[in-house]
Amino acid sequence: MDRDALRSTLSYQGLSLGGVALLTTLALAFASGATEGDIRAAEALDLKQSLAIVLPGQYDNDIVQDTLVLPTAEGEVTAYRARHAGKVDAVVYRVIGHGYAGAIVCVMGVSREGKILGVRVLKHSETPGLGDKIEPAKTRWIFAFDGKSMTDPAAEKWAVKKDGGVFDQFAGATITPRAVVKAVKGGLVFFEQNRNALLDETGGRP
Repeated sequence: MDRDALRSTLSYQGLSLGGVALLTTLALAFASGATEGDIRAAEALDLKQSLAIVLPGQYDNDIVQDTLVLPTAEGEVTAYRARHAGKVDAVVYRVIGHGYAGAIVCVMGVSREGKILGVRVLKHSETPGLGDKIEPAKTRWIFAFDGKSMTDPAAEKWAVKKDGGVFDQFAGATITPRAVVKAVKGGLVFFEQNRNALLDETGGRP
């Protein structure tokens, strides 16, 4: 069988296609392995910067490594702990609200006294020009949470003004701020329910 005839056979074409696929897979695997370290370093840096945004002040531990995973009704929550001389001064964790266009992922920092140090929205799909006012680059609305706690304002006031609360809503986009307020309040409830574990004050108990 000459070369042209061999190339026209189904088995030859199948082997050729398989060879190309194998080489492509090996190339992708090599590229992935070669860049894995850089990707992880970039992800760690991005995470550390996100945590630092809602964690003013100084701490002397690696908060990215000092974590605690706790179960909730919605799934596990990873808390990052900031310490001074071994004592937990603050914790940071993510909370999720459900807005007009889907999930709104936030990160919030809470002091050991239970006061909010800061809240930032990490990801959302809300309507540009309306719902995106939760971003600090658009308005200062998100800063209204700074210093708040479960008692300031009172629990029943943890809502937008349209619902009898103390937080502003946006014209034409009440669902979005309502979702963020609910998520942040839920984050404070999570802190109160898990205070001892988050602050590493369980006395050796699990």
